[in-house]
Amino acid sequence: MLADDHTILVEAFRKLLEPHFEVVGTVSDGRALLETAPQLKPDVIIVDIGMPLMNGLEAASRLKELIPAVKLIFLTMNEDPDLAVEAIHRGASGYLLKSSAASELIHAIQMSLKAKPYITPKIARGMQRAFINNPGPRARAKTLTPRQREVVQLLAEGKSMKEVADVLNVTPRTVAFHKYRIMEELSLKTTADLIQFAIKSGILVT
Repeated sequence: MLADDHTILVEAFRKLLEPHFEVVGTVSDGRALLETAPQLKPDVIIVDIGMPLMNGLEAASRLKELIPAVKLIFLTMNEDPDLAVEAIHRGASGYLLKSSAASELIHAIQMSLKAKPYITPKIARGMQRAFINNPGPRARAKTLTPRQREVVQLLAEGKSMKEVADVLNVTPRTVAFHKYRIMEELSLKTTADLIQFAIKSGILVT
């Protein structure tokens, strides 16, 4: 299964992979991934980190609870080794860059199916340093509930409280309650502070 919000890339990946594997479905955001993957039950999911509505890391964490056996391979443009470390903490079987060779992606899938992790050599060395500096998942973001992290991402994407409420199927008042509770807990004063927190903590991945 493929999860990426860039349609052209998804189609390119599908054509690349179909001679070797069955592609059972594609989605373009993290919430759709959470809804669709448990129904399709893929063996492997190729997932981007920076997706709208719910980022790939958050979706991956929840998917590992819903489908523990699924193999998650992150394929991203982001070369931040801290994100790669976070992905491994959340159960990733592989981590590649979109600049990696096509053969490397196929190799990573084959490795994951043998229960062997694969990290692209392009960031492996940086990850060693990041593991030393960041032995556990990003702490401040972890103090938030899953629903609070969803609210933070959606607000940081520039959505209004009403738009956030529509996505989450709650009232705008509930969104406002979450927003101000989060800002109080994290000692944030403005929406700009909230966006900065979302980026630094990896909730909003650019």
